Amino acid sequence: MSSVLYDVPGPRARLRNRILGVVTILVVVALIALTIWRLYATGQFTAQKWSIFGYTTIWVRILEGLWHTLSAFIVAGVGALILGFILAVGRLSDHAWVRVPVGWIVEILRAIPVLIFMMLMYYGLPTVGIKVTPYVAVVVALIAYNGSVLAEAIRAGVESLPRGQKEAGYAIGLRKNGVLRLILLPQAVRAMMPVIISQLVVALKDTALGFIITYPELLYVIKLLGTQIQYGSPLVPAAIVGGSIYVALCLLLSYVAYRVERRTRRSPKAPRLDPGDGADPTTATERIAVRRGLGKFDGRQA
Repeated sequence: MSSVLYDVPGPRARLRNRILGVVTILVVVALIALTIWRLYATGQFTAQKWSIFGYTTIWVRILEGLWHTLSAFIVAGVGALILGFILAVGRLSDHAWVRVPVGWIVEILRAIPVLIFMMLMYYGLPTVGIKVTPYVAVVVALIAYNGSVLAEAIRAGVESLPRGQKEAGYAIGLRKNGVLRLILLPQAVRAMMPVIISQLVVALKDTALGFIITYPELLYVIKLLGTQIQYGSPLVPAAIVGGSIYVALCLLLSYVAYRVERRTRRSPKAPRLDPGDGADPTTATERIAVRRGLGKFDGRQA
């Protein structure tokens, strides 16, 4: 099947693309080789710098930092999802006195960098008599920022649905909250699930900003290990170990996002219920109509 966006490349274009691909691979390999050579030349692979990772106590500290990272991420992820749904519902409200203030809240939370939010909470709140722990500052900042981003993703998902979905919901007797809760939000979340999981990956990586306010997460532990003078200040080896752990976690979440995206591409099999006219219900509105005892095209209230 030919593409509708651009013409099928001819022999010269295919040859040019192959040459560019080979050159790109060679450049990447050369940069990797140069990096490894510079690390070797500066003694980053010596036994002294890597000997610190031969102690059980060091790995216990690394696992503690990993636990602090995951604990902040889990709480922040759940809180961001809850806040995102609340703000999205507010943004979709028909009442201007609800929609406008919530819109301003979302824009403000999205505009404040996560690191500044953390520093304001940890260093700024004590000046007005409110003291918070580094964990609370990290979690609240992540919830506020990622929740506002998720709110916009969910709102965009709802507004991208066909207008007929909402009108059909009203036609079968549902109120505004029923249409939003039973018809629009489930479809929007299903459509935006890859975006939601990708934003959770961002939240996981942003937990590393907590080391600036002394939160003992993984990056904080890696920084402490890298400054141990008796082991030759193994900053690069510590960064390699910590970076590998972060890459593994992000790859795991990315794989989850990939699996979810694969599932969302498949057409869901609707339950074979009789809507009253012999046809199978194929949309969320039709399935709800069946549960309410209506036919596929019956607009009477149950």
